[in-house]
Amino acid sequence: MRSSRALRLLCTRSTIPRRSGRAPLKPAVIRNGYCSVCETATSRGKTAKSTTNLPILPADHRQLGIEQELFTTSVYSPGSTIFLPNGTKIFNSLTRFLRSQYEHFGFEEVITPTIYKKSLWEKSGHWENYAEDMYSVTGRGAEAAKEDRQIGEDEEYGLKPMNCPGHCLIFASKQRSYRDLPIRYADFSPLHRNEISGALSGLTRVRRFHQDDGHIFCRPSQIRQEISKTLEFVRLTYNVLGLGPYRLALSTRPADHFIGMVEEWDNAEAALKESLDASGQTWTINEGDGAFYGPKIDIILKDSDGKEHQTATIQLDFQLPKRFELEYQAPAPEVEMKGLTTDDPSLLAVQGPVTPVLIHRAVLGSVERIMALLIEHYNGHWPFWLNPRQVMIVTVSDDAAVVEYARKVRDEIQGYQPADSQSSLGGIMPLRAGLTHSHNISIDIDESARPLKKKLSEAKRKRYGIIAVVGKRNVETQHLEVDFTAIPTSRYNVGNSALLNIIARSTGTKGKESISAVGGQHIKSLDDGLGGEQPLRLSPDQLKNISISPKSLRRFLAELQTCYV
Repeated sequence: MRSSRALRLLCTRSTIPRRSGRAPLKPAVIRNGYCSVCETATSRGKTAKSTTNLPILPADHRQLGIEQELFTTSVYSPGSTIFLPNGTKIFNSLTRFLRSQYEHFGFEEVITPTIYKKSLWEKSGHWENYAEDMYSVTGRGAEAAKEDRQIGEDEEYGLKPMNCPGHCLIFASKQRSYRDLPIRYADFSPLHRNEISGALSGLTRVRRFHQDDGHIFCRPSQIRQEISKTLEFVRLTYNVLGLGPYRLALSTRPADHFIGMVEEWDNAEAALKESLDASGQTWTINEGDGAFYGPKIDIILKDSDGKEHQTATIQLDFQLPKRFELEYQAPAPEVEMKGLTTDDPSLLAVQGPVTPVLIHRAVLGSVERIMALLIEHYNGHWPFWLNPRQVMIVTVSDDAAVVEYARKVRDEIQGYQPADSQSSLGGIMPLRAGLTHSHNISIDIDESARPLKKKLSEAKRKRYGIIAVVGKRNVETQHLEVDFTAIPTSRYNVGNSALLNIIARSTGTKGKESISAVGGQHIKSLDDGLGGEQPLRLSPDQLKNISISPKSLRRFLAELQTCYV
């Protein structure tokens, strides 16, 4: 007889997200202690139907996340994703990419608190307009019998749903001049929003999430330029991610629950319309869907089901800087606040305070949501730079010398060297000089005693981008036998790699590469291969078994990682 727990599990199986490519499960019904979906058709006196033409269902990131061991959830924290090691690698790759672009687009990263006093949220307007979507926090002494506890140390706190008030505090921390603007802050701090339980869905709608949050404090005359640069940032990012096409939507003033004057909202919406027209992209209007503090431009993407998700956003805000009494000093302040310029000496002779304009921007939007779209988009066939399983080193046997060399290879590729007890560094393991990206390469080693064929089959099934084999012969030659064929070729054909072509020419894809052949020729960046064809292209068969030194492999991986292929 089945236990009550087993029956509950059987009854709830149909609520698990369906795996891509499988037929939908029928609702489970318990009959005489058994689940109806477990019964065969013949046992009920019916003829079994052919399953050769089952419909192919769209990829579901919730199921793929389980299969690829990316994330999980818990009833103890609903709506808060628990990223597993593989999912964390993808998360870090995405944020690392964004950070690599910050210098070009002028952003400086900051770290801000997770909780603030209620009085801050009242100042920003969130407590009045957003309180039901926030988590309140009570700390030590919150229940004390103080008449004025909301003003003192026993004040109620709130978990932050967004970073803008914290960034306003940073701007207000010192005097600013018009010469300092624009000032751009970026922040990856986790955010919390009290979404209703019925709205929660995998990674697309959560309660705890991370935004590639950014805030630009600029002069009124700089609005159009800053929005244009942000739209450029969005185009670059979504091109690298391989997502799109996307559409742009202008969300205007809500019917109620907004702060500021209607005239100010009209001016802000006019500025966004002007920037959208200048972008050359088509856009639509989403009436009444703006934030309570200002209108916004939303970037809308479709998932594999055709459902639309808002990802990136650009929001124009004249209200928050006023509420936080932010200002910068500028000549001719009356002209400056209108976004105009003047050459009149009498006007320029007057210096005065001007309130900056605040632009909220998120290029990815929620990192969790963009990951959901990417999981379904790539369906396990990750581009190398996002692949959580980039390199697998497989040993032919568990011989001590072979295992030791495999571990040495891993350390060398990642740029680490053994700690030198005689070194003044006192045992620290430093990165080798000149490395910027190779230490971010994810490398696993399968040094088990299982048959080589079984280990290689498992590595391919898990879709490792590069599989390297180490045996006793490799210990002698100090080289690896590497299979490069699993690297996706949608943007870059590995067979065109200048480095691999030189190694192939010097070794015939077998034997030890000639150091003089590799070192004596100029190796072009892999970026050169993205747009043109190399004189020699290696076939997939040639890419299956290239003998390469750890040093050359490290160089190839470092360049490959920077190409975002």
